[in-house]
Amino acid sequence: MQPLWQNHLFICCNQRDSDHPRCCCGDARGSEIRSWFKEDLKKYGLLKTVRANRSGCLEACEAGPAVVVYPDGIWYKIEAREDVTEIVKSHLKNGTPVQRLMLDLTVLPAWKAQFSKG
Repeated sequence: MQPLWQNHLFICCNQRDSDHPRCCCGDARGSEIRSWFKEDLKKYGLLKTVRANRSGCLEACEAGPAVVVYPDGIWYKIEAREDVTEIVKSHLKNGTPVQRLMLDLTVLPAWKAQFSKG
């Protein structure tokens, strides 16, 4: 059976209370980033094969606005509008992940908590 979507983008739009000790992607333009992805997916003819989903917390808060591409399992940090276009054109349209934008998951507290020894 053919999947409905070739790729799913999970774009963190989590919003925390202002007194929460951790930052949140919602305050770091998560919804705006999702809109950028949707614009570029349309522009590059990918709306029928890629779905841009709003996500709750992905536990990558300290790295900034986070996006995960599935089924590839590639995590990106978005710093600028141009980053979204580069991911759409290179990764989603042409199958080449954008190395310079990939998150180093090993620096995240969730990674350390899950995989540290002791």
